[in-house]
Order: sequence, then C-alpha cells, then structure tokens
Amino acid sequence: MENEKFYEIIDFAIGREEIAVFFYLDLQKKAKFAALSEILGEFAEMERGHMMILMKIRENGLSKVKPKEVEDLHISDYIVSAEPSDDMSYQDILTIAIKREEAAAILYSNMAEMINDAELKNLFKKLAAEEAGHKLKFEKIYDDEILKEN
Repeated sequence: MENEKFYEIIDFAIGREEIAVFFYLDLQKKAKFAALSEILGEFAEMERGHMMILMKIRENGLSKVKPKEVEDLHISDYIVSAEPSDDMSYQDILTIAIKREEAAAILYSNMAEMINDAELKNLFKKLAAEEAGHKLKFEKIYDDEILKEN
C-alpha cells in the first residue's frame, strides 16, 4: 500500500474520532445533571482514546493491528435514537451513544468490505471492532440501568 493513501485513511479515521469527541463534549454542555455530564465526559475520553490508537498506528504502521471479535447484545436493533436536546434523559444519552457507535462500526465494516488491500482491510476491521466494543459497553450500561429498571 502506498504511504500517501495509508496516511489519508488514518487521517480520515482520526477526523471521525475528533468529531465524536466534540459531539460528546457538546452534549455534555446540555446535560442538566452532574452524573450525565460526567458520563458524557467519559464518552469523549473514550473517543480520544480511539484517536490515540489511530495516531500510534499512523506512527508505527499496521503490523501489530489485529481485529478482535466483539459480542453484540443487539439492543441497538430495538431502540430509536433520540435527538440531542437540552432536556435529555440518561436513557436518551445512552441511546444516542449506542446509535453513534453502531453507525461508526458499520462505516468501518463497510470500508473494510470495499478495500482490496489486506493491510487496510485489517485496519478497518480493527476500527470496526473498536467501535463495536464501545457500543457493547453502552449496551451493557443500557441493559443494566434502563432495561432492568423496567
């Protein structure tokens, strides 16, 4: 794979993660309760973590990138995403987070399917797995704190 294409793709992925960081920080400003604000800050930090992983890949290359299998609770299959607003509930915030992580995982999975280069395909599978891992984390919180209360 040519270096220019590699850097272009990594920079695209870093940009997507940066957008996610700003999205969660913006939601954090709208949260009315300290607990919600704290959770949104954690979400932003998780996305920053993705950015750091990508930056390391940009510096060190793809040789050690291995996609992992991630469990899917399929909660996102049964929920409708809420729109960000000033009066969001905890459930709304979790729903937004689940749906955003799901969309990111699908994007990277689709990109992996469109690429012929084995290293890039592997990279996109890794990114999809990272996003799926975050989705799983949010789905577990949703299951424990929203579904079990009902």
